Formats: sequence, structure tokens, C-alpha cells
Amino acid sequence: MTTDERPDVEEREFRRPPGPDGPPPISNVWVYNGKAYDLSDWISKHPGGEFFIGRTKNRDITSIIGSYHRNPEGIERVLKKYSLDRDALPEDIHPKANAPDFLFTEGFDSWRDTPKYRFDNKEDLLHKVKARIKEPELAARLRRMDTVFNIVVALLAVAYFAVQGLRLFERSWMPLPVFVIAMVLLRSSLAGFGHYAIHRAQKGMNKIYTNAFDFNYVALAFVTADGHALLHHPHTQSEVDIKKNVFTMMTRIPRLFRIPIHTIHKFGHAVTGMTIRLLDVCRLTRKVGIKDMYGTWGGALPHFIGSFGVRFLLLGELIAFTLAGDFWAWALQFVLSLWISTFLVVASHDFEVETEHIESNTEDWGINQLEQAYDLKVIGNRYVDCFLSAGLSSHRVHHVLPFQRSGFANIATEDVLREEAAKFGVEWLPAKSFFTDRFPKQIRVYLLSRSDDAQERNWGFWREHFSPLALKTCAVYTVQGFTGIGTV
Repeated sequence: MTTDERPDVEEREFRRPPGPDGPPPISNVWVYNGKAYDLSDWISKHPGGEFFIGRTKNRDITSIIGSYHRNPEGIERVLKKYSLDRDALPEDIHPKANAPDFLFTEGFDSWRDTPKYRFDNKEDLLHKVKARIKEPELAARLRRMDTVFNIVVALLAVAYFAVQGLRLFERSWMPLPVFVIAMVLLRSSLAGFGHYAIHRAQKGMNKIYTNAFDFNYVALAFVTADGHALLHHPHTQSEVDIKKNVFTMMTRIPRLFRIPIHTIHKFGHAVTGMTIRLLDVCRLTRKVGIKDMYGTWGGALPHFIGSFGVRFLLLGELIAFTLAGDFWAWALQFVLSLWISTFLVVASHDFEVETEHIESNTEDWGINQLEQAYDLKVIGNRYVDCFLSAGLSSHRVHHVLPFQRSGFANIATEDVLREEAAKFGVEWLPAKSFFTDRFPKQIRVYLLSRSDDAQERNWGFWREHFSPLALKTCAVYTVQGFTGIGTV
């Protein structure tokens, strides 16, 4: 990794003056390879959808363009017409990447802390792999795998509604253990589809499909699509990667209270919190201006409709099971789906390792991605595990080629990546088992560790759990779940 910063960058601060109502006004600047661009007129024209351009205003998009496009050189030619003909300045970059402050570590500054990579070396790992997947035979196979993946998803969606329907209307056909196991598997599988939908062009019906990411109760796709696709993937395991901070929020809670409090917190998300959060996003979008986010209302509505639709579906399921006198069946599948999925989502990275302790000795973005991600094994069959792991069975390919449309296409590309990586001297490690490797480590880190306050203040067991600050933290975290403010 290289910073490629000018000598005075560390000393310069974000100095844009505040507006009359408080926060600094946002200028229409996007930064690419150290140069400033105004892409406002490109938002509604972007072939990958308006969201990806509108959401990255006042960010350095170098790694996003380099990693998400098959031909970044072609993108550079498009960018030229939007050039401001000057170098980028600290004032062009929002210090918190136009994202909520609470998602970042204290002192984070996007201008200083966003990793800088170059993507113009035709001999690097990424270019070599991209050249291989353009070969006609492999390209055709990848398209077929995408089609098969979509067919499996359609069958899973039918099964999802069928299982709930049988439980609601004829319990003898869907006993409680079968129902719970089926719902855990189906929720993880459909969230896996939503995971890949987030990486596809945000156009047409895919703006609705993206919200399948919500089905496992872990996240809100409407807001995490940004953090996942645009911050986590291009900048994995860096200070910009907010994904790791999201999943360590529960460690603020004293360890004995952590499971019940976090479960109630996420129940609050399901009932009211994420709907309130969506309404807040609507308010902010209206305040910023629909043109700056989506170009037109026509580009925005499918995203909003899909997100509200899935939230109402999840709430409707709770109401239906409660009215049917089967609330505890819903509650059991909710708790198991939530916790298993939470650990699955973070199992494919060493998020339990502090960022400053992660070593990277390469300036090659593709190699860095390969080294910072794990493939995940649940039962050992990659095609089945693709769904059981929420899309992460062939995770290293997914990180090197985040634009691929399905987990099956990633599996079909795995041999190519392994062969090309070997030429760069990168060791290809076997997939890690979720149950025997990742899960035990996660239990120690996320559930058994002392609370953040207890570690910082060297508190003993009693003060960790019953000090006024600990009790206040539990109360605030619970309320945040139901209000959706200050949480994901």
C-alpha cells in the first residue's frame, strides 16, 4: 500500500466554512487519481446506476473505478469531459466520506486515511485475471453460471414463502424444528442473493432485489449498500472499511448482557427502527436534493419502494405469526437467523484484528484483496455453501472481482485466480471452516470479551455490568434499536 500523499497533506485539515444552518455545504467534486472532477451530469447517465455516482460525491473514487470496472481505461476517457482541470484539495473530500460519523474510528479523516492504489499497471494481478475472464469460453461459462444462480434464487424465494405459508395454515405439515431450520437456511440464502444484487448495476428491478440483503435481519440494504460496496470492498481492512466497526458495536455492551440486549436491539430494528431510519434517509435525500443522489425521481423510487417493501414484509411476517398464535415460532427463527447470520457475515475477514495490526507489504490492490479475505466452508460443497454462507464460499474471487454477478460465477473463476496468484508468489490457502475455525474465534471476540468501557477503564466484573455508565449504555443501545438513529 502506498499513500502517494503530498508532503503537506498530514498537516492540512478540512477547512470548508460552515453554511448558515450548520454543516459545511457540499461541493460537487469527485476525486480520481489526485484530480478533481464534477460528475453531477453523469449521475443519471451512469450505466451502473445513479446510486454509485450520487453516493460517492466528495470521495476519492480511484479504487472504486479501478476495481468495479472491467475496463477502467475506458472510464478515464469518459471522465475527461467532466474534469475541473486542477488537482484535488483536502476541501474536496468529506472528512467522513459523507457517511455517519459513528461508523468511523475517532480521528478518522477521509483525505488522509483513504488508501491510495494505482490501477494502471497492466502487469498486476487484477489485470491478469481480468484478461483471463474475457476469454470467450470462460466468459460464456460465467454467463451460464449467472443464469443458473438466478434460477436457484427464484426457487429459494418460492420455498421461503411456502415454508411460512405451511406453518401458518397447517402446522402439522411444518413442525417447529423443521420450520426454524428451514427459515434460518432460507434467510441466509436469500440474503446471499441480496449480497450479490448490491454488486450488480443498480438499474431497474435490481434496485428492488438488492433489498433481499435484509432478509436475515442483520442489516438495512438501503444504507449498508454504500458501506459494503463502496467503502468495504475497495478499501478492505483499512480505516475506511466501516464494515468492521458496524459489527463491533455490540462490544460496547457488558458481556453477560450482550446477547439479550443485542437481540432486543435488532428486534427493535425489525419492528420500527429500520423503517424510521428509512424515513430519515428520505428526509436527508430530499434535503440534499434528489438530483444529487439519483438524477431523477424515476431513478430513486425503485430503491425506496424496494426497501420499504421488504421492511413491511418482515414486519408483516411478525404480525401474521402473532395473530396466528405462533409468535414463539417466529421468535425462535428470528433469534437463530440473526445470530448465525451475524457471525457468517463477518466470518470471511479478520475483523477481530485491529486495523493497525494488519500487515500488507504490497502495492498491488488485487494481491492485497486476496490476502485480506477468506473463502468460507460450511458443509464443504461450494455451490451449496455459496448460499449457506450468505454468498461467501468463494469470497476471495468476490473481493478481487467485485463486479461479478453471482457466487456461481465466482466459483467458476476460482481456478483462474489461484493460477494467476501463484505466478505472483501468493500462497492459496484452503477455505476456512465456519464451525471449526471462524465461529469459536468470533465467540471469544464478540461474546466473551469484556465491554469496551471495561477494557478502557480496567474495570472488574461488577463495574462492567452494574456501573451507571454500563446500565446507561445498555439502555441507549436498546432505544437505538427501536429508533434506528445512530445504528445500522
